[in-house]
Amino acid sequence: MRLSLTLLCLFLTACDLLPKSQLDRVKDRGELRVLSRNSATTYYEGPNGPAGLEYELVAGFADFLGVRLKIETPENLSQILKRVQHGLADMAAAGLTVTDERKAVLNFSTSYQRITPQLVYRVGTRTPRNLDELQGSLEVVADSSHAERLRQLQDEYPSLSFRENSELDSEQLLNLVWEQVIDYTVADSNEVAISRRFYPELRVAFDISSAESLAWAFPPGEDHSLIDKANEYLGRLKDNGRLEQLLDRYYGYVSDFDYVGTRRYMKHIEQRLPQFRHWFEEAGEKTGIDWRLLAAIGYQESHWNPKAVSPTGVRGIMMLTQDTMRQLGITKSRLDAQASIEGGARYIARVKRRIPERIQEPDRTWMALAAYNIGFGHLEDARVLAQGDGADPDKWTDVKKYLPLLSQKKWYQKTRHGYARGNEPVRYVENIRSYYDILVWITERDKVPRPESPALTITTPAL
Repeated sequence: MRLSLTLLCLFLTACDLLPKSQLDRVKDRGELRVLSRNSATTYYEGPNGPAGLEYELVAGFADFLGVRLKIETPENLSQILKRVQHGLADMAAAGLTVTDERKAVLNFSTSYQRITPQLVYRVGTRTPRNLDELQGSLEVVADSSHAERLRQLQDEYPSLSFRENSELDSEQLLNLVWEQVIDYTVADSNEVAISRRFYPELRVAFDISSAESLAWAFPPGEDHSLIDKANEYLGRLKDNGRLEQLLDRYYGYVSDFDYVGTRRYMKHIEQRLPQFRHWFEEAGEKTGIDWRLLAAIGYQESHWNPKAVSPTGVRGIMMLTQDTMRQLGITKSRLDAQASIEGGARYIARVKRRIPERIQEPDRTWMALAAYNIGFGHLEDARVLAQGDGADPDKWTDVKKYLPLLSQKKWYQKTRHGYARGNEPVRYVENIRSYYDILVWITERDKVPRPESPALTITTPAL
């Protein structure tokens, strides 16, 4: 009897009568169909193309499967969940928290990140110590894990009331809190960390639960073929350290940012930048470097003060030495704002050309900035130390761990260029990354938004 069933299954398979697994359907189609959200923590169009933690993870997964990636961004979270539940997409990579309600109707991969849901308010509002002390309106994203958690907490806090907003996403609700349209919202800790750079008056009152897991969502059912592959892929990323690198790339430079300094920076964008913006844009066109990155470098160097002078003798907006200006062929004074900006742009472009071609963006830019600050030789010393220790010398997240070692005799005596204050370039790069992100956000926020539910189809590079 068993033999007969085996032969029958072989016959049906040969005749293509048995339903194919989800994994087989993806491979036959040659395309992985993924739903995501447009946000800083998931997927967005960056200066160098598609970016975001979820994008990089799922792009690598598509490459792992040997298929193209197609990303769609439905109008809201509710649509994402419903479309996956009804099998209208292969999966969702949208920063989804694994909850009991969702597990009842969806399958989930293994977790790749832990976050904490936090109650957020704006400075000027009385700080609540618990949910009983809320005085004002509380809104959260409809069908979100936050709404689910608040419903559970209503048994403990009977006076708790909130509104589920089906029109706006979490970032937009944070903006409403900042604009004082609503009093409170709940957002994941990673979203709060990023958004507070843009809205420095936002504050966290307390966590509404312990840490929770983020994972990919898949259609319900017994077919786990695609989920198993996803778990295999995510397991490899964890084992080889690539997942840690990606998390550090997107969040490592955010947590220590100076929020008081952010407020000052945003004022300087309004008050100081306009008189220099044209020269930054002009220098960007000449060198091919985003003018906003050049402006971020200038702010880190001098706070856009054209008369700035350091004790070491560097001067001007981009804080260059006289020798550097001379080597670049610029004869005007370093205190001439246009000349300084042009000199800085040429110099960073020259340093960037020295970075090995195999190093991809954005690591290439971050390493060039470190070299701009500490010197190309010291950057190379740190890369050699990283490689000798089994780390990846072509990844900024690895190299930045070895730069501080250049101030310790145990390490710098092994290098070609010796001692350096290696902590400085790490802080230098991280500050510029935040300044750049804020400036990109400000210059892009008033542009016409992308069409609803866009689809992106690409051939994915290997991670």
